[in-house]
Amino acid sequence: MSEIVQRAADVARKTNETDIKLAFNVDGSGQVNLETDVPFLNHMLDLFAKHGQFDLTVDARGDVDIDDHHTVEDIGICLGQTLAKALGDKRGIKRYASVFVPMDEALAQVVVDLSNRPHFEYRAQYPSQQVGSFSTELVEEFLWKFALEARVTLHVIVHYGKNTHHMIEAVFKALGRALDEATSIDPRVQGVPSTKGVL
Repeated sequence: MSEIVQRAADVARKTNETDIKLAFNVDGSGQVNLETDVPFLNHMLDLFAKHGQFDLTVDARGDVDIDDHHTVEDIGICLGQTLAKALGDKRGIKRYASVFVPMDEALAQVVVDLSNRPHFEYRAQYPSQQVGSFSTELVEEFLWKFALEARVTLHVIVHYGKNTHHMIEAVFKALGRALDEATSIDPRVQGVPSTKGVL
């Protein structure tokens, strides 16, 4: 029997704007420890990890006295980097997933290809520009930087909704579920799931 390799990674990123330590375990059980200066993002990352069954630890401090932008962006960068490192050559994974998640009146869809080709498509219109003190434009910023650093193709579509919080919550739950499915090991897959022989 082959040895089970834990697919996990951590990263530290320190700039003049942020100081972040992030650890991510693909094969976790939804254990989460989040300490950031952005409460709404804490909530979304908690949903993402719990619904994806990932272990996630984030310790992040940033210049939120200016705004939340740098902190949200850099956490997206760090999360993407740890996913890429944890998956390695992506041997045996399913690679693709498409997941719909409802949150009351809202419906979000996330489609992912762990392709090693960063691409991001985003179709979402929110009724309000803020959820509490959180700017909704930062959702796109987070997801784009995550996709870029994880080197994945990511399509996010919010089909409808009336409550901005519900709509964004559906996105993060769907992202967790989609990544859980795409990263899962399929015993039928021999080597890397690509006709090129490499991802």
